Amino acid sequence: MPDSPVALLRAHARHAPWNARGLAAHATALVDAAGMRPTNSSARAALSARAIRFYVAQGLLDHPEGKGTAATYHYKHLLQLLAIKIRQREGKTLDAIKAELPGIAGDELERRVAAALAPALGTGTDRQVAHDDAPPARWHRLIITDGIELHVRDDSPAARDATLVALREGVRAALGREDLR
Repeated sequence: MPDSPVALLRAHARHAPWNARGLAAHATALVDAAGMRPTNSSARAALSARAIRFYVAQGLLDHPEGKGTAATYHYKHLLQLLAIKIRQREGKTLDAIKAELPGIAGDELERRVAAALAPALGTGTDRQVAHDDAPPARWHRLIITDGIELHVRDDSPAARDATLVALREGVRAALGREDLR
């Protein structure tokens, strides 16, 4: 029986805590892998650390633990950020999202996010399977930029074309280099 989208989403909690840039990159990769495209320019594809800090200042995200460069974000922050990006990509304004989010309990927020991201969560990118007796695997080689490559095994669910593109763009976003896009 395949894992539920909620269980697959919870697997991402093991990557916490994040700094602002790491949280932005993780959330962007998940939303992009789900194939959710922005409906307007304010819901642009890549998040940034600056956007994270803006959402905290506006009361859309809970305050992180610590301050400045020592600030850390956890699974609840990831859920809140994903909910914001999902609703933005559905055409909602930040004011509407700000009014909506406080009324959603944590488990309901998790279920909504998991349902919206189900295609991305099913890629199995959080599971590692090792088979000592398996024949040598074939790999996809993704060129990120000069000197940076990402390798994905051909038999991985993450080897789908759309997921490979999302992975490449997520890494590029994590690098924070506009000239790489």
